[in-house]
Amino acid sequence: MSTPLVLSDDTVTLLGRLADTLDARRPTAEMQEPIRLARALVLAEQLHGATEAALDAEQDLLAAAPHVRPGTTRGEYAALLRLIAQGVSAG
Repeated sequence: MSTPLVLSDDTVTLLGRLADTLDARRPTAEMQEPIRLARALVLAEQLHGATEAALDAEQDLLAAAPHVRPGTTRGEYAALLRLIAQGVSAG
């Protein structure tokens, strides 16, 4: 049995912002892994500037946001991120 992931306030905030971004632009398009990676960095730097805190926030966000499964839309992935932010897990 795995230990539940404890999310910081920053991570919860960033999960929500990432979900909002995905829902706002082309929610029916297929989600791509490079988008997950790029948006994590951009959002973390928007929150903290180009600092060590941003790098930490980016890594925490990537740890919380699962890798993208083929065929998943941006809207579906956004819904998953919101569930994760609320503490819902499949485990």
